[in-house]
Amino acid sequence: MDALKLIAQDSIKAEAPQFKVGDTVKVHVKIREGEKERIQVFEGTVIARKGSGVAETFTVRRVSYGVGVERVFPVHSPNVAKVEIVRTGKVRRAKLYYLRNRVGKAAKVKEQIK
Repeated sequence: MDALKLIAQDSIKAEAPQFKVGDTVKVHVKIREGEKERIQVFEGTVIARKGSGVAETFTVRRVSYGVGVERVFPVHSPNVAKVEIVRTGKVRRAKLYYLRNRVGKAAKVKEQIK
């Protein structure tokens, strides 16, 4: 069990991105196509964070061409180059799954004013 914890400690990123559920983020993901590697940006609202330690993930949702698209990213993955916070959201829930049933402006999250 201790060996697993040591391996997990090595793969945890030193500076994990600091964002919360409800924030709108840009996730820069490394995409490998054959021999080439490029970075693709996925922008959307964080609707969930799950897990802890090395297994922690977050779900990002956006509407693309009228279709809702959700992607789950591991927080400590080497394929996630960086996470930029576009705006912070004001929410009172840990999971925002109810946004799946909303359409148009009702699916927006209010911005938190600091």
